[in-house]
Amino acid sequence: MLKDLRNYILEKDFRINIVDGKVDIVNYKTIDHFDDKRIIIEYENGVITVKGQNLIISKLLNDEVLISGSIEAVEFK
Repeated sequence: MLKDLRNYILEKDFRINIVDGKVDIVNYKTIDHFDDKRIIIEYENGVITVKGQNLIISKLLNDEVLISGSIEAVEFK
């Protein structure tokens, strides 16, 4: 049980959640580009591009970013 708790707290795996029209990205490397129509985020195995209108970064932490706005597409490369 202690190992599971430690893995949960110190989670290092990349994860993306889409909930209520927002995109939550955990354990990313860098934000390469952002404006109100496109946000490009690099992670260990590639790049994610979020496209839409009026995009904003609602939450920004060292390992997590929350994107909201009118999201039209999420592309993985």
